[in-house]
Formats: sequence, structure tokens, C-alpha cells
Amino acid sequence: MHAVPPSVQPLLQGKWPGWLRGDAYDVKVVGNKAYVAVGTALMVIDVSDPAHCARVGGFETRGAAIGVAVSGNYAYVADAVAGLEVIDVSDPVHCSRVGGHTNAPGGDARCVAVAGVYAYVAENYAGLEVIDVRDPTNCVRVGGRSVSGSANGVAVAGNYAYVASGSSGLQVIDVRDPTNCVRVGGRVSGFNGSAYGVAVSGNYAYVADGNAGLQVIDVSNPTNCVRVGGFDTSGLASGVVVLGNYAFVADGNSGLQVIDVSNPTNCLRVGGYYITGDARSLAVSANYAYLADTAGGLQVIDVRLPAYCMRVGGYETSGHARAVAVSGNYAYMADWFAGLQVIDVSDPTNCRIVGSYRVNGQSLGVAVSEKYAYLANSLAGLLVFDVSNPSNCVRVGGFDSIGLADAVTVSGNYAYVADFGAGLHVIDVSNPSNCVRVGGCATSGAYGVAVSGNYAYVADDTAGLRVIDVSNPTNCLRVGGYDTSGSARNVAVSGTYAYVADLGAGLQVIDVRNPTNCVRVGGWPTTDYSVAVAVAGNYAYVTDVGAGLHVIDVRDPTNCVRIGGHDTSGNAYGLTLAGDRIYVTDNQSGLLVLLSLPNVQFTVRVDATPGVPFTLETATNLNDPIPWMPLLTTNVPFMPFDYVDFDVKLSKKPQKYYRVRQQ
Repeated sequence: MHAVPPSVQPLLQGKWPGWLRGDAYDVKVVGNKAYVAVGTALMVIDVSDPAHCARVGGFETRGAAIGVAVSGNYAYVADAVAGLEVIDVSDPVHCSRVGGHTNAPGGDARCVAVAGVYAYVAENYAGLEVIDVRDPTNCVRVGGRSVSGSANGVAVAGNYAYVASGSSGLQVIDVRDPTNCVRVGGRVSGFNGSAYGVAVSGNYAYVADGNAGLQVIDVSNPTNCVRVGGFDTSGLASGVVVLGNYAFVADGNSGLQVIDVSNPTNCLRVGGYYITGDARSLAVSANYAYLADTAGGLQVIDVRLPAYCMRVGGYETSGHARAVAVSGNYAYMADWFAGLQVIDVSDPTNCRIVGSYRVNGQSLGVAVSEKYAYLANSLAGLLVFDVSNPSNCVRVGGFDSIGLADAVTVSGNYAYVADFGAGLHVIDVSNPSNCVRVGGCATSGAYGVAVSGNYAYVADDTAGLRVIDVSNPTNCLRVGGYDTSGSARNVAVSGTYAYVADLGAGLQVIDVRNPTNCVRVGGWPTTDYSVAVAVAGNYAYVTDVGAGLHVIDVRDPTNCVRIGGHDTSGNAYGLTLAGDRIYVTDNQSGLLVLLSLPNVQFTVRVDATPGVPFTLETATNLNDPIPWMPLLTTNVPFMPFDYVDFDVKLSKKPQKYYRVRQQ
């Protein structure tokens, strides 16, 4: 029979989701597209089917995207310290930056509105800036105006720009001559208020006034603005849109508030929709309100009947990947406010989400044992999920600890939770639906925990390494430890050594063969902040926040040597090792699956006929005669077959060639 020709190719790194995520701060809707400022980027989401919103594109901005306006083929992003960014969105799949403008001295772009050929940027304490954008590739400042307070929001109507100016309330600026902007009037905030957003309709300006709720101000005479009414919402009013007789207010953790403003002197709440996150801004188009929820991403709410608002869909834009555990073909990720994420990593080059479970609080640590995932959550403590069907995660139990659950590991019938100020908890999880705390040990600030034999090793914020005898879980006893010089965040144990990720002090290697007399024997000073560590064979792997991943040779613990690493695109936090793969959580970037590291290893994928012996060979040059050397000959019942070559030589430009032969 004809056989498939054998082939060999380098196996690329994998990632999920493949783009930066962030907290949703602002949203505008044009047609079937929602344009969301998510802190790290502009995200373009298809909302043609509100029940199944899908990301179609976006662009990573240079600052912190917190405001957005759309006009024609361009999105204008208020990008905090980076100022105004102009993004071509004519092809949402391939957005590109075409221009922009830096902030005024001391400015911080918070919001942007576009009218005609001008972009009006609210730049916090720098006030209002007017930018000529008729040529997006050459944006030019033409004028502006300082304001009292902090310029948080801006709307433009007719000859005037209306600025939401924090505790100074509403500022009205005449912009007929953009080169000579003049403040003509305004209105201070209500009691305990702080103006965050503003909308103008007819003779009225509607101000989202923080704790003071909605303020309605008559601006028919801009030089004599008069408050005529309002409504004290239950949350923190930070965004407002007016459509017809209704004002739609983004009201912090109170979600959406719908206020009848047909009689501005007697505003009445007629409906709304509560959320568990933090609504910052919104857009209203046709039958739907689109909420930018910092914790929950984009929320789509049907507002056809204001008294019966209903969430119909959304898109999770946020996520801060903190920790990861791997079992079989799945990676289980603790993803901050996004909760538990289950990622299929069977094909590292095509990681895909298959399940999730969103919970309140910050999900910081995760462990997997058999068919259960254990999540350490700042608010809820320990949460236990049945993940036997990864596409349908079911919460089955947990234990509400009293501290700030930061990490968890599972050994036998017990879950060991590092609960920051409350120390170590030992929880019997033999019956996941009825988890019971059986013991623990107080520490000053437990961040990480590992268990080996009869001992739990706790990374303690101020005390370094703590060693706790857990042979009797109901009577845990601290028997020793070592006071590291930094701030211990995570710990791994291999053989007779504990490896501590010690924030600014880097990697610390502690001899723990005598737990009552732990001794530091070596370490390696990482370049940023060491927050997680894992050990396999002769190597310690350390995540170093802004510096990415370090690989350190620890064969001689007294002389640790860095031999390689990977500079991740974001802030590296958690990691785990499974098989020949390294899984790193990279904050907003999500999950990285590293199959090879420069100067340390190289992974190739062989595709050939299953069940027939093949030989993988390598050479260092292609000069005749080519010096092919066999790496291995094997016979496997499945394809493809991944091979990790750990014999990659240290060099700035390593050179190696591979081929596969099969009879």
C-alpha cells in the first residue's frame, strides 16, 4: 500500500486566546460592530447576533485604552498616557494604527468625541484638547482649554463642548473657534458627586455624576446653566446615553439604570439590569444597550421594554491569567474575574476554550485532581468544580475561608490552601460537595504552598519559607523554615530542596532535608519580580513578571546558572510543567504553551505512517557529504509524534537540521 511520505517540521508555541484582553472601559456601536476600549487594546466585536457575540479583530494600543469614538473608517482611542490613537477599522480583521497625537503636558487621555474634522479629547488635569484629524496620518493640535477639576468625559453639540470635570461638575466650552476655546459656563457636581460622563440632547445636558447619580442641567443658555432635576442612582454613575424619553446610565456595580427623563424636573427610574461587575460606560443602538463592564466585558441588554430589561448576550473581554494546572489534554486556568477557564491544549498550535465558570472575586490559584478542579478565590475561598465534562463545568462545593485564598494544591483527600493572612488551611475534600476544614497553621502572609511527604511548604510574604508538619492534618505544626531576604510568593519541592520564588530576591534554593534546620544553599537573582517556580529534572523554571520565563540549571544548587528563557509579551505569573511542555499564564495575554526555549530545547513534530518504524536524524550543516546522525528510531501506533531535542547548543545563532526516514 502507498504510504504517506514522512515529514518533520518545527513545532510552534501555542497561545490562548491569541490576542490581548482587558477590562472594558468604553464602547461605541456602529452597525453590527461594537468597538470596545479594553485597557490593553481596541477590540472589535461582531454583535449582529447579540446572543453569540464574537471578536473579529482589534489593535493593541501603546497606552491604556479607556475611551473610544468611531467616525467613518476610523476609531479614535483615548489611550491614557499615549494620548490619542487613530486606528483604521475599515477592515476590522486587520486594524492598523495610522496616526495619533500625544497628550498635553501632564495630560492623560480619558475620553474622546469626534465632530466634523476635530477630535475633542478629555485629558484629565490637562483639560480639553482639540485635534484636527482631517488627515488621520498627521493629526494636529489646534487648540484646547484647561478646566478646573479633572476632564473625564466630553460630548460635543453645536458650538459647544460639554466636559464632565470630576468634582467641578459640568464645564461648557465654546469651540466655534477651535484655536481659541473659551469657557462660557458650567455647573458644579451634586452633593458627594464627581462628573464622569456627559450626554447632550436638546436643551439639556445629562451628567453621570458618580455617587450623586444622574444630573439634568438646562444648557439652553450656556452662560447660565441650571440644574432642573436628576435621579440619585444606587451605584456610581459613570456613563450616560440619552435616547428619546430615556436616559440610560452605566451605574457601577448597579449595572444599567433606565431613567424616564420626559419630564426633566421629575425623573423616574423605570427599569434596569443589575450586574455583578462594574459598568463604566455604554452605548445604545436599536433595541439594545451595550455595557462596558470592567469585570465582565461587553454586556448586551435588551431594552425594548425598559421596565423588563434582559441580558441577551455578551463577550468576556477581560481576564488576567494568574495560575494554571494541566491534566490530560486540558489546561485549567485561574483567570482573575473571569474565573475558571478550560483550554483544550491537545494541539498546542491551536489552543481553544471549551468551558468556563465565572465566579465573583479574584481567581488566583488552581489545582486539578482526577475529575475535579480546585480554584483559590479571593472572595469565596476554595471552590470545587466537577470537570469530568470540560465543556460543562459544574460547581459542586467548596469552603469559604476567612482570608484571601491565593493558591491551592491537592494531595490525597486534602486540599491545602494558602490563605494569605489566615495562613494555611487543610480541607478534607473526600466529599467535594461537603468540604470540611480539618486543620491548618497560622502564618503572616501565605501566598503559595507545596506538599511533599508529611510536610507542607508555605511561601510566606514576610517570613519566607515555612515548613509545616501535616502528617496529622488535624494538628498541623510548624517545625522550621528559612527567612528569605525578599517576599516569598511561590514554592516548589524536589528531592531535598525547596525552591522559592522570592519576588525581588529572585530564586532561593533551600536545603530542607532537616526541616527543623533549613539552610539556604544557593539561588539566582532574577531581573524583575519572581512569582512562580516549577522544577523538573535538572532545571528550575521561574516566572519573572515583566521579564518572562527563566530556565535555571540547578544540578549544583550552590551554583545555579541561567541557561535560557522566554520573554513573554505580557506579565508572566503562573506556570506548570506537563510532559515536555511548559504552560505559562501571561496576565492579559492568557495562556502560553511553550514547546521549545531558545538555547535550551527544540521540538519537532514527525508525521508519518503509524505502526511503521521511522528514524529521526540531525545534522549541523548541509555540506556534502551531509553528516546525518540518528537521534532515535522508534515505532509508534499514532501520529503525529513530538520529539524534544535537549541537545541544542548555547549560541546566539544555533544551527541544526532535521530529517525523518521511514521504510
